[in-house]
Amino acid sequence: MSDAVPEPSQEGPVEPAGYDPAAPAPLHVPRTPTGNAEVDAQLERLGDADHLATDGHIEVYEDVHRGLRDALTALDARPGPPAPSPSYGTRS
Repeated sequence: MSDAVPEPSQEGPVEPAGYDPAAPAPLHVPRTPTGNAEVDAQLERLGDADHLATDGHIEVYEDVHRGLRDALTALDARPGPPAPSPSYGTRS
C-alpha cells in the first residue's frame, strides 16, 4: 500500500468550449412574491439584468425603480380606512 499523495493538477478545471468568464450570467437571486402584482412584475424585471453586460444594468435598474415608485404612488392615491372620529381618544 502506497502513502504517496497525488500531484495536484496544474491545468485547473476544464471549462466548456466557448465559455467566457466575463460574459453575463444569471445570479439566481431568489425573488419572493409580495402579493402585489405591480411590485412582483417589477421584481421579475430585475432578472432581465442577468442577461446584459454590466453597462446595460443601469437601464433595467432605473426602469424598475420608476415602476416601484409608480406602484407606491398608486397606493398613496387609493382611499384608505376612515380616519378615527375626533371623540376616539376622549373618555367621559
